[in-house]
Amino acid sequence: MRDFACPQCGQRLAFENSLCLNCGSALGFSLADRALLVLARDGDDDTSDGVLDANHFRLCDNSHVAQCNWLVKGSGLCESCRLTRTRPSDQDGKWLPAFAEAEAAKRRLIMELTELGLPIVDRRTDTEQGLAFDLLASAEHQVMTGHENGLITLDLAEGDDVHREQLRVEMAEPYRTLLGHFRHEIGHYYYPVLVGESESDRARTLFGDPVADYQQALDKHYRQGPPPGWESDHVSSYATMHPAEDWAETFAHYLHIRDTLDTAAAFGLAPAGATLDRPQLGRSGFDRIIELWLPLTWSLNMVNRSMGHSDLYPFVLADPVLEKMRFIHELCAASPATER
Repeated sequence: MRDFACPQCGQRLAFENSLCLNCGSALGFSLADRALLVLARDGDDDTSDGVLDANHFRLCDNSHVAQCNWLVKGSGLCESCRLTRTRPSDQDGKWLPAFAEAEAAKRRLIMELTELGLPIVDRRTDTEQGLAFDLLASAEHQVMTGHENGLITLDLAEGDDVHREQLRVEMAEPYRTLLGHFRHEIGHYYYPVLVGESESDRARTLFGDPVADYQQALDKHYRQGPPPGWESDHVSSYATMHPAEDWAETFAHYLHIRDTLDTAAAFGLAPAGATLDRPQLGRSGFDRIIELWLPLTWSLNMVNRSMGHSDLYPFVLADPVLEKMRFIHELCAASPATER
């Protein structure tokens, strides 16, 4: 994630800021500009670079219920919020905070997908396979987080730290966050988008048969657990469950790596060349990403241990895992939206 600054006074800002605490400027995030811009006050004639006319631009309609700081032209929902098909009502005081957390994570996801140049086709454009999100609360009935034909469902209970930690321990998932869920499920969405007929043989060789019986694989995984030595071929134990989950887990880790490395570079924790504001194309581009990533994670893990915490990134990227990730990197770089 980029490092942001107030166009008015230069104050450093976070991606989520809607107000500059230094100069008091009202801010909004423009996905087109990938920047936080200042909203001019009513009657203010200053619409210079970085300052928008408040009569034409305003914050997303979800600015209050979801603390959304993205800009829209005129009115309505922003590029991220309008992808949400189902959410708690405005009167649902119990689940609105969890909804806001989920939307904040989703905005980070959409920002990264846009920077990668990946196509985002919504449900209104493609009613059968378009991307949409159902953010549901499991208060009255069980909600299964997952993906089906472009529809991503998230149980908002995942926003509760205690609930999520309990599931993390029960399911032996060292990395379980709202953003992690979104990155995993969006991986399922992008498999048919990125893997065409010409790439299907290589995908099958690397990950396995994507149409293998899913329920059978699921039952076997929870009955027997991951196979011994799974670390030599898979990024996580859950990735061993089914080829589709191997793809989604690897895709999610590719997004983890890109965003974390980009953030580290923005704040001087990695070399300036580590920033990913420009595509890292080809084999050498992916090699460069991993070359920068491995020492960064080692140092961050050591910092966490010094603070008495578990490793920040407790995963081993074996050579077969890197080949799978390289394949995903190449597919992302070759996607039609990336060629710009």
